[in-house]
Amino acid sequence: MANDHGPHAELFDPETDPLATYVLEPEDVATLLARVVSSPGAATTTSHAPFTGAPIAAVPQSTVQDVARAARQARAAQRLWSAQPVRERAAVLSRLHDLLLERQSDVLDLIQLETGKARVSAFEEVADIAQVARHYAVRARRYLAPRRVAGLVPGLTDVRVLRHPVGVVGIVAPWNFPLTLTLGDVLPALVAGNAVLLRPDPQTALTSLWAAELLEDAGLPAGVLQVVVGDGPTVGGAVIEHSDHVSFTGSTRTGRAVAAAAGERLVPATLELGGKNAMYVAPDVDVETAAEGAVRACFVGAGQVCVSIERIYVHRDVLDDFTEAFARRTRALRLGAGLDYRADVGSLTSAAQLATVVEHVEDAIGHGARVLAGGVHRSDLGPWFYEPTILLDVPPQARLFREETFGPVVSLYPVASDDEAVAAMNDTEFGLNASIWTADARRGAALARRVHAGSVNVNEGYVATWASVGAPQGGWGSSGIGVRHGREGLWETTRLQTVAVQHGTHGALGLPPAGLRRLFELGTDVWPEVYTQLLRAMKAARLP
Repeated sequence: MANDHGPHAELFDPETDPLATYVLEPEDVATLLARVVSSPGAATTTSHAPFTGAPIAAVPQSTVQDVARAARQARAAQRLWSAQPVRERAAVLSRLHDLLLERQSDVLDLIQLETGKARVSAFEEVADIAQVARHYAVRARRYLAPRRVAGLVPGLTDVRVLRHPVGVVGIVAPWNFPLTLTLGDVLPALVAGNAVLLRPDPQTALTSLWAAELLEDAGLPAGVLQVVVGDGPTVGGAVIEHSDHVSFTGSTRTGRAVAAAAGERLVPATLELGGKNAMYVAPDVDVETAAEGAVRACFVGAGQVCVSIERIYVHRDVLDDFTEAFARRTRALRLGAGLDYRADVGSLTSAAQLATVVEHVEDAIGHGARVLAGGVHRSDLGPWFYEPTILLDVPPQARLFREETFGPVVSLYPVASDDEAVAAMNDTEFGLNASIWTADARRGAALARRVHAGSVNVNEGYVATWASVGAPQGGWGSSGIGVRHGREGLWETTRLQTVAVQHGTHGALGLPPAGLRRLFELGTDVWPEVYTQLLRAMKAARLP
């Protein structure tokens, strides 16, 4: 990737567009696209830059036969990869951490070009993956170490619980976080000893292919990570068919289908699905602090973030002050298309996403909602820009009252108490993320325990839980099953084995045989009574 001004395949008109300073080298694109497992003469799909609508690349599409071939290659490579010591696998993640930070400018450009998000939002992906890589590089040996547990007969039964890689982990990744939601799942699967079959979304394939290249530069053997590209039902379905564990991030509707397909094959699945994430602003807050946090929680990534906030419940005692501060800060956000840090909010990623946002806002207005800020399609900035939007008086009949919008739209609702706020936050089928703002940390923690969500942030929107990579992150209800991050996220891609060694059965050091054999030799009319007394003794001794 280069940033010179030579006569290359420029994405933007140098006479009219400030993004013309970025040049995507054709040879770099060709190198990345060659990593897609596809057949000669494969069909292609063209991705487009959300900032301008201009074409980015013609991405080759994999067939179901290509997926099967990639799975076979991954399975062959996995046998050698899993035989390497954990410390060597972890060393690849450690090197990737350093390379990612050194080369971040290239991938920031790619993320922006493919998603349309502001650079500061793209940097969150870089920071996130650096943290995930560092965490598992340091902790993987401990997480994967055999665990000794109490055996049947103290002193005679030695029990170890082992974790083995499942084999090939299939990852079906979305378009909104092309680095975080690919490498974030790839890295723990790899360090556990698995191979990975990755299907990125065709819109953001270049970022994922860049990540695959970075992994090989960090020392990952060729073949361990296979990348296929294509639509979800066909290519994504083939990935599920050839995987020993499935990781999927996307809509709840599709997630149910993925779970059913995985269930048919009796393979486990980790699913992060939809959300209608809520925030509560308690009456004791500093409203400016809470409003600043709400702006980030609602509008980062143009609201196309699984854990972003779409509902805010505000205590009536601070409703007017918070609403004024939140609206003022929202209106001050800088929208723009630029490969730099000047814009706060970028573009939506696709025409389809824009259509959903417009439909939800217009439907809410039609049912009586009022627009406090935004509500405007900013076609003057680019084809899919939409102003950060705050709605008031949204009735239950409006679609966005319960449906996930997945865009820069949030609705405000007054509440009279903590209890009313918690009840409203829990009035949803989803349970992915939530946020509580209060000056009393103890109060916030107590309220958090009452919220039905996999992660709850106190005095932060989503970063505190998500970036605490040692802790599991997952959804409740229609927001998914399983987790990523932490030891639990690593364990998702392993299978358990218990090995119990019974000592003394054959005797040793001149001693007669002992253990269960001697117990059973007492006869069925005696040994149950003997064992009954042993059980009572073990309880009295508080043995586990």
